[in-house]
Parts: sequence; C-alpha cells; structure tokens
Amino acid sequence: MAALSLSLSITPAFAVPKSCFVKPRPFISSRSLAFSHLNLSISSLKPLTLTKISASSADSSLSPSPASSLKSRLRDGEILYGIFLLSFSPTLAEIAALSGYDFVVIDMEHGPGGIYESLPMLHSLAHTNTPAIIRIPESTAAWAKKALDLGPQGIMFPMVESAKDAKKAVSYCRFPPDGIRGSAHPVVRASNYGINEDYLNNYMEDLLIMCQVETVDGVKKVEDIAAVEGVDCIQMGPLDLSASVGYLWDPGHKKVREVLRTAEKAVVKSNGGAFLGGFAMPHDPPEELGKRGYNMVSGAIDIGLFRNAAVEDVRKFKMSLHTASNDEEGKDDKDSDDKYWSE
Repeated sequence: MAALSLSLSITPAFAVPKSCFVKPRPFISSRSLAFSHLNLSISSLKPLTLTKISASSADSSLSPSPASSLKSRLRDGEILYGIFLLSFSPTLAEIAALSGYDFVVIDMEHGPGGIYESLPMLHSLAHTNTPAIIRIPESTAAWAKKALDLGPQGIMFPMVESAKDAKKAVSYCRFPPDGIRGSAHPVVRASNYGINEDYLNNYMEDLLIMCQVETVDGVKKVEDIAAVEGVDCIQMGPLDLSASVGYLWDPGHKKVREVLRTAEKAVVKSNGGAFLGGFAMPHDPPEELGKRGYNMVSGAIDIGLFRNAAVEDVRKFKMSLHTASNDEEGKDDKDSDDKYWSE
C-alpha cells in the first residue's frame, strides 16, 4: 500500500495541457439532429420504397410505385399464389422472387435454417419487394418475437387447435398492452433499425397472422379459430391432417378429403372472419384449391422443384443411353445382314 500511495503522489515528468481533454458531448438523437442549412432533419427521412417489376413490365416504365400488402390484396378479392422455401438458399429465394410469386414462405418448421439463416433470404426477396411469410417451428412467444423482429410481412403459427391457441398467437404479435411481444423496436430490422419512427403506430396494419389447422381436433374448432380477432388466415395442413386422421401415407384418402372439405367450408362460410390458405398436392392441384374458395395457394416447394427436375434430367440421360445402345445394336445387325446377303 505504501508503494501504491507513493506512486500516486509522484508528479508526472510532464503536464498534459487542459486543452487536450475533450468534454463529453450529450447524446444526440435522430429527433434532435438537424441540418439548418438544408431545413431537413434525420427523423423526416423515409426508407426507400422498392418496386416489384414483373416480366411483362420489365421493358416499360420503371417508375417506382408502392406495392400493395398481402392483406390489402386479399381484401380486394385476389387469389394469391406462393411457394415454400425449405432450402434456405438466398439464390433460390431470389429466383422465386424474380419468377413472380405473390408471396414466399420461409419455412423454419421443416427447413434446416433458423433466424440467422432467414435474414439472407429476406435480403434476396427485398429488392423485388416480394412479401415474405415466416413459418416458425412452434407457436411460442420467443419464436414469434425473433421472427417478427426480422420484418416479414406475415407469420405462420403451426398446430393451432383451439381459439385459445389462436388468441395466444395473436398476443405474441402485439406489443403491450395489447399483447406480450417483447420490444426492441429501435434497433431491429422490422422498424428499419429504428429509422422508421412510425413503426409502433402502424406495425400491425400490414402484418398477416396465419394459423395452421392440421389436426382433427383443430378442424373441430376451426370456426372458433377463424373468428378470433387478429387471425387473418387459416392455413390448412393436409399432410399432418392425413396423419391425424390415420392415413399418413395416403393424404388423398377419401376420409382425409372429407375432413379437409369440412374445414374448408367452415372457413369459407365465416364470410370475412378469416381467409383460407393451403398447399397443393399431387392429387389436389393448385387450380382445384382456387375453385374451392382458397384465397392463398402454395403450389410448390423449392426442394421439390429441384428434386423433380434433377430426377427427370437423370432419367432422360439414362434413357438416351439405352436408346443409343439399341440403335447401335440395330445398326450392327443391319451391317451383318447386308454383308451376309452380299456374299
């Protein structure tokens, strides 16, 4: 201690001028920071609006125009067509966006990716202004909070089986006092990292809340689920439903179709209670879903599209080898025959 006291009492060999010390400045927020000569404040700046360009308009006027939200398009009576992405490939997400799908579902329930892997997918979709929906692995407040902080236009809750489950899902999407969503709105992507200062005033306007009904118990309660305030869309899950009915290996079974039709009719007759969404299947193509009153139709999965293309590519090549081999054998037989008759 004596040595320490001595060292503290020694006068330094040189004195630092007071002018070298910088007085700390008070914190400056975006609201108080302004440029007087421009008569403009940072808080007045708005994020850029990206424009989705369809193939038909790519060579016409490129003037930007705000894209309508999924909610507004559904209210206008449109039937929307989308794709599920399970690969978590930003390249495939970009291709899907450029192809013209109305929406893309980033599937964290069955795909290998999570929150971190979803962000590059959202980046790939953003430059075409293609709406993204995130399907979370399970219906919990934690998963909903992390997904919503990324800023998707929609969120899909799996395995909703009652109005109570649906009310919980809605509460996970809303900040207190209307819900229990945890808040980090000044720094997350959903609010443009705090640049959009109106975020808290309008964050629910365009958010599409989707509840999946995919069990027999859920079908029994589907009218109650569709009637819950805040539920925008009932998404049918035909594969899990077939398992719940007892025909996992036969989703096209008559009993499965009957249960599915029961749920569909209940949602459609709710007359504005909730929109109806679903998956196309080999036995139930997208156009059939549209005829039965579906408002949102998911017709493909990126992995399925690539698998089908790859299998067909290999099949065609193998068939070409077989055909070429047969042609060669026939040619040899013809040559031998010609030689025989020429002798």
